[in-house]
Amino acid sequence: MGNPLRVFIVEDEHRIARFLQIELEHEGFETEIEMNGVRALERLMQENYDIVLLDVMLPDMDGFAVCKRVREVSDIPIIMLTAKDEIEDKVRGLDAGADDYMTKPFAMEELLARIRNAMRKHMTVDRIPIDEKLQARNLIMYPARYEVMVGQESIHLTRKEFSLLEYLLRNKRRVLTRDQILQQVWGYDYSGDTNVVDVYIRYLRAKIDERFDEKFIYTVRGVGYVIKE
Repeated sequence: MGNPLRVFIVEDEHRIARFLQIELEHEGFETEIEMNGVRALERLMQENYDIVLLDVMLPDMDGFAVCKRVREVSDIPIIMLTAKDEIEDKVRGLDAGADDYMTKPFAMEELLARIRNAMRKHMTVDRIPIDEKLQARNLIMYPARYEVMVGQESIHLTRKEFSLLEYLLRNKRRVLTRDQILQQVWGYDYSGDTNVVDVYIRYLRAKIDERFDEKFIYTVRGVGYVIKE
């Protein structure tokens, strides 16, 4: 057996932090707790953890800012935790670089599933061949290089936009439902709250389809989305 995963719990409500610690340690994880945003960032820069459970509302520096700063130097899996259920907050968290987003209260079984999913995705990143190319006409993606181009022009995408486009390209000509996209890109294992998919499709279209006046992403009404050649 390998070493247990180290989970960094960043949560300013002591009761919640302690509950997470007890439950996760019961499942075999090692845990540490931090209740302040600035100190959490300092510790993340200095210490090694396997995954972060990051609350949004923190003293001195909120979770969005912490996540964004961490993403400048690390790809450690981050699951954001919040009492808010607004789609704008979820989009903001994912744009900051979070791998997943959970709204309190949540079932411990679901959190464990999200942790497993985030770690699984993280561990498969290095297996992508460096020269792998995904293409639809003159839209080209190099997943291992984190590079997207239309013709000779490079396109800047956020991490979630990149993951969504990669999933669409790997399944080009196949219509993908919102639930399928949620499960594969966001790691959601339940139906509902599919608006975030539509929001990110709009982001991609603005950066690719509309910018280059060429249609790549198609809507299949009542079903989902597809990239066509």
